[in-house]
Amino acid sequence: MSIREKIRDSLEGDEIALLFEPEMFDAAIIGIAQRCGQQPLVAYDRQRCIDVLASNGMDPEEAEEYFELNTAGAWVGEGTPVIITTIERCP
Repeated sequence: MSIREKIRDSLEGDEIALLFEPEMFDAAIIGIAQRCGQQPLVAYDRQRCIDVLASNGMDPEEAEEYFELNTAGAWVGEGTPVIITTIERCP
C-alpha cells in the first residue's frame, strides 16, 4: 500500500485534505496533523521536501527557493497541507 493510500485510509474519506503534487513529495509525508475543532491535514517535513527537489537535479539553494515559492507558498484552500520544520532535540 502506498503512502497516499495509507493517508487516504487514515483520513476516512475526508476529501478536503490535499496532497502535494507531484507525487515525488510523498517521500516527505510524515503524518496527519490535527487541532481541536479543525479538519485533519496531511503533514510534510520541510527539509525532506527540499531534499527531494535536490535529489531531482536542483542545487540545495535552488531547491529551497523553489519549494518556498511554489509549494510552501501555495494556498490551495482549506485542505492545504501543513509543512513542519523539525528542530533538533538537545540531549
